[in-house]
Amino acid sequence: MVCPRFVPLAIALLVSGCAALDRLGDTKLTDGVAPVFDPEVPYFPSTDAAVSAMLELARTGPEDVVYDLGCGDGRIVIAAARDFGARGVGVEIDPVPLRMAVYRAHRAGVGDRVRFVRGDLFEADIGEATVVTLFLFETLNRRLLPKLLRELAPGTRIVAHRYGFGDTWPPERTVQAGASTLYLWTVPKR
Repeated sequence: MVCPRFVPLAIALLVSGCAALDRLGDTKLTDGVAPVFDPEVPYFPSTDAAVSAMLELARTGPEDVVYDLGCGDGRIVIAAARDFGARGVGVEIDPVPLRMAVYRAHRAGVGDRVRFVRGDLFEADIGEATVVTLFLFETLNRRLLPKLLRELAPGTRIVAHRYGFGDTWPPERTVQAGASTLYLWTVPKR
């Protein structure tokens, strides 16, 4: 139970926090068609160690464009820009972690090299990606696989955290990063 005398203070802090995020503007947050419903995957961020290991597994470099489908608070695309010199795009249907992503990108000094799209990952234009990262359930990954193979150029690397594509597409490599299992695939020639 919340003490009634703290409710006005809590509301004031919440409003001022939202106002602080609004000052950053929406220049890097693209509103897309995103129906209002619960995301299929709950927001559960990857650890910093898993993020670094995912980007290393994909051999991410300055020439890459990293797309994180279901990006949450943007930590993977921010790390790709900050630590690997890449550009990044995060796609997320839930607007709450996206606002945090915009804030975190500006704070990390990479706001000019990353952008965030609010929308359905099945509808997102991912054709420019050279690296795609996923932390989604296996059932969702399997549904997403035809889109990945259709829209990504041969040679694009896909890295998944914890859940792969099952028997549908076995990974080329599997590595452990602490308690996290990571998988790597390369889009084949057509």
